[in-house]
Amino acid sequence: MTGLDLLTPTLHGLYVGGRWRPAADGGKLAVTDPADGSELTRIADATADDARAALDAAVAAQADWAATAPRERGEVLRRAFELLTERADDFAELMSLEMGKPLADARGEVTYGSEFFRWFAEEAVRIHGRWMHNPAGGTRLLTLRKPVGPCLCITPWNFPLAMGTRKIGPAVAAGCTMVVKPARQTPLTMLALADLLAEAGLPDGVLNVVATSRSGELSRTLMSDPRLRKVSFTGSTEVGRTLVEQSADQLLRVSMELGGNAPFLVFEDADLDAAVDGAMIAKMRNMGEACTAANRFYVQESVAEEFSGRLAERMSALTLGRGQDDGVEVGPLIDQDAVASVERLVSGALRDGARLVTGGTAPEGKGYFYPPTVLTGVRPESEINREEIFGPVAAISTFADEAEAIRRANATEYGLVAYVYTRDVTRVLRVSEALEYGMVGVNTGLVSNPAAPFGGVKASGLGREGGFEGIEEYLETTYVALPV
Repeated sequence: MTGLDLLTPTLHGLYVGGRWRPAADGGKLAVTDPADGSELTRIADATADDARAALDAAVAAQADWAATAPRERGEVLRRAFELLTERADDFAELMSLEMGKPLADARGEVTYGSEFFRWFAEEAVRIHGRWMHNPAGGTRLLTLRKPVGPCLCITPWNFPLAMGTRKIGPAVAAGCTMVVKPARQTPLTMLALADLLAEAGLPDGVLNVVATSRSGELSRTLMSDPRLRKVSFTGSTEVGRTLVEQSADQLLRVSMELGGNAPFLVFEDADLDAAVDGAMIAKMRNMGEACTAANRFYVQESVAEEFSGRLAERMSALTLGRGQDDGVEVGPLIDQDAVASVERLVSGALRDGARLVTGGTAPEGKGYFYPPTVLTGVRPESEINREEIFGPVAAISTFADEAEAIRRANATEYGLVAYVYTRDVTRVLRVSEALEYGMVGVNTGLVSNPAAPFGGVKASGLGREGGFEGIEEYLETTYVALPV
């Protein structure tokens, strides 16, 4: 069984209350291959009525799931981890088909995504409160941790497996039921994952999956329902702001993992070999279509030419092509709009005086491809320094000293992740404290780790996913006063 074979005809439906069903109006959603624009398959396209049915199922299952022993909840996640590991190649091929990423990247996502199931399988049994004496005497203080209740989890197209497991894992561990709405571009992986979780023993109604082309309508329907208690969203800041506004009426708990504009700082004392290696990871993971992707490269003047030359040499050597083909290192972008956005940002930077070192022109033919591109001399005011590129483009500028590097790195509304390359330990501490970011990678181009709290500040979001902190987002606290 490989790739699309994971999706039997039954799995082309909506997953509601442990059953596969068609959309209420019989509608279908086409899923396309970004490598050539061809249609891969059609699946059920959920309506607002379908969303309400999914929430009905989640509400019906909530009490029993919350009362399920933590060890049992953890064992479901452990079995899911093992099944996902066994079927890594099949899930990788499915992701590569619907999203475009090379198979090596897709296999890496399966490894990363499955670890959230293993991590939260172990956290399920570590939910605890506290017991203490009232400092004033007379009573005891007891705190209990309880699941927040039914959740809406909205996942993005760029990491269709890992962004799902990063939400489903802690929700399952905490005792929450959920409705998951995957991105319309990449719903197939989530449908296959729902089937896997059922095989792992997840009870009916705990997880419900509704793919749709009418995301706004479904989100509004669910978030206006008083039975929903939390929304977790990964996606753009623009959409995140809208969801936060909509959440206010029901005072929902919200977790928002939003956009980024990551600076990559290279100081003159950095190990340039390591810096270039890290830049390739931070920039080219997932073709640059990641909120953690290095967006603005700031290199100290004395090493800028050497760093830029080395990076351009590495970038230009990458092989562009269909993700499933042997030797391909850079797949297509998700759609034509993504290509047009990258082209607009690159053209704007060149008009502002940047220099094109390599790449810069989309190839002719089918598919949504854009070549690895390096720009130098990018001006601070260029739009490419203000917007998330979400493509394989490295925009390089220079700085004179540490103060300028920090000032320019912080000159953005975003604050998800920053990267710093230096051999000076005291600089590491100074710069890490001064950077206005939720995560800082020091001499590494990869910060994502299921055991670490993932999330940002400012316009990059609210809350944390992963780590010890991840399960807290799905728990409420009850304080009990006990007289003695």
